[in-house]
Amino acid sequence: MGELLNVEEIFASKVFTLGKMKERLPKSTYKEIKKLMDQGGELSLETADVVAKAMKDWAMENGATHYTHWFQPLTGITAEKHDAFVSHPDEEGKMIMEFSGKELIKGEPDASSFPSGGLRATFEARGYTAWDITSPAFLKEDATGVILCIPTAFCSYTGEALDKKTPLLRSMEAISQQALRIVRLFGNTEATKVVASVGPEQEYFLVDREKYLQREDLIFAGRTLFGAPAPKGQELEDHYFGTIRERVGSYMKDLNVELWKLGVTAKTQHNEVAPAQHELAPIYETANIAVDHNQLVMETMKKVAGRHGMTCLLHEKPFAGVNGSGKHNNWSLGTDNGVNLLDPGDTPNENIQFLLVLACIMKAVDTHADLLRQSAADVGNDHRLGANEAPPAIISMFLGEQLEDVVKQLIETGEAAHLIEGGKLETGVSTLPDFEKDATDRNRTSPFAFTGNKFEFRMVGSADSIASPNTTLNAIVAEAFCEAADVLEKADNFELAVHDLIKEYMTKHQRIVFNGDGYADEWIEEAERRGLPNIKSMVEAAATLTTDKAIRLFERFGIFTKVELESREEITYETYAKTINIEALTMIDMAGKKYIPAVIRYTKSLADTVIAVKEAGVDASVQAELLDSVTARLSAAKTALDRLKKVTAQAAAMEDVKAQAFFYKDTVKTVMDELRTPIDELEMMVDKSVWPVPGYGELTFEV
Repeated sequence: MGELLNVEEIFASKVFTLGKMKERLPKSTYKEIKKLMDQGGELSLETADVVAKAMKDWAMENGATHYTHWFQPLTGITAEKHDAFVSHPDEEGKMIMEFSGKELIKGEPDASSFPSGGLRATFEARGYTAWDITSPAFLKEDATGVILCIPTAFCSYTGEALDKKTPLLRSMEAISQQALRIVRLFGNTEATKVVASVGPEQEYFLVDREKYLQREDLIFAGRTLFGAPAPKGQELEDHYFGTIRERVGSYMKDLNVELWKLGVTAKTQHNEVAPAQHELAPIYETANIAVDHNQLVMETMKKVAGRHGMTCLLHEKPFAGVNGSGKHNNWSLGTDNGVNLLDPGDTPNENIQFLLVLACIMKAVDTHADLLRQSAADVGNDHRLGANEAPPAIISMFLGEQLEDVVKQLIETGEAAHLIEGGKLETGVSTLPDFEKDATDRNRTSPFAFTGNKFEFRMVGSADSIASPNTTLNAIVAEAFCEAADVLEKADNFELAVHDLIKEYMTKHQRIVFNGDGYADEWIEEAERRGLPNIKSMVEAAATLTTDKAIRLFERFGIFTKVELESREEITYETYAKTINIEALTMIDMAGKKYIPAVIRYTKSLADTVIAVKEAGVDASVQAELLDSVTARLSAAKTALDRLKKVTAQAAAMEDVKAQAFFYKDTVKTVMDELRTPIDELEMMVDKSVWPVPGYGELTFEV
């Protein structure tokens, strides 16, 4: 069984927590830090020096030799440059280990080698990282040694945000300020801020490392660009919540331990729907810490998988024909004195504050459905959204029967006089308890679903940073709160005004509410009738960032400038084009150097067999027919390969980044599909012993 695991003892052991600060800092310094965390403000250099020394001493006691400003550039992953604590030796040649407040607060990494969308020219290299005091420093330990990681924001020399963290922090301040105006209207004078909390469920695949290394597509693209379906997929639904295999269970145990040490509240683990697919879910945290922790979750998943002879795949669609992976982003709002703004209570029809918050969120999601869709757009997600396994590409809100009925009453009469109750669930077994059931079922086909006291944004891709979706969510809801507060703060009769506003918002934005089957074709037609946007791809979503509406929203609350939004639109096009180019080149390489040569060798052996059988005076029609079928598909593959080479070269030569991205989507991807089809058909026909790479069955069932 091994030694007993003391979770309480190891939890956050690698984190410079508030508790450790309290132990190690002078009382006045600790109070100043705590006040800055709670209320914001500028950290004095004197205080920073004291904190830096305490942080360095703690890190070195735990084996650290280097520190890094750990930041999140627009690549969507994290970045780090390690600096040793060493400084000039003293007169006797003894090494002095130092770490100053200035080094804690500010770093200067190169800003020209990260995506900037034109914000930085190649020769303009300077950028700054600034300590995010609200996210605790932590220790990362691997072959490099122990590194003190300081979570930071990343900006250019001229002040533009070059990362995912800075806009998120700006959006958190915006929603706090505007939500405070709402709770003040309802008499809450104690709250000093409203915090956006997030709990992201993380789906992932595990495959055997040796088999992974035989697939260039998995190595370079993170997904299989070729692959015929295995005889068995997910159709029996026997993998979902099934018994966890020993090898996977051992991985999950080690993963939990590593995450707990880093202060990540890994809580839930289970098998997901597709074979070789699994999920990990944490407990809610403040949005920026949740973002940092989700990046650590993804990094740790990959690192721990290597120790177990496996590879963790975070791509949204690693295998065709089975479910891909998402990241359900559970989002809620709460005051610092314990009020959840999304808790309807026992009688939501009488909870006016909740109904106003709900009406504002309806307004926000309807007004900015395009931006919300864009916030979950990435290349891998194009394969997943709307593919009968994930929410459709159309944004809608699920409220459930009880709340939908309340909204309907408010729209029709201006008040909700009655409430649909959940009732009792009777099991029909005398030894099992009957229990009160929820008033509402859940809807897994909805992209934005109310689930009791939070909203679950189900569109986010598994490999994506959750910073963008939460930045957008905070921004659009802050705007709705602001506009509601503008009306209500100057109302002569608040009670009458708030009822009127709730009815107005719900009436105007009821089209966004849909409780039905989001996978049904009828919903696509219905959504079109309602005038809801259906943005099917990442490149189509990019332009939503720079509409007048988007610029007005983000500039109003200081979250993005117009220039920052334009840069992100350009980065979207660049990222898409580069990703599809890598996939196309990988397909060209695999088809030309692996599949086609293997099939040519196979056709030679088939042809030799046909000749030998005929010479023996026996009917060779079966062998000849197979040879004809294989040769026909080989010819189709060669034709598609030549065409893919041509269109990929054509795409790469294009200079207009938007036109290039659309060319990759509309032309290159189409030819990629044309190449994949005959190769996948050949996989089903050719002797397995000559097929050059492991197939789906080996990858997903032999873990």
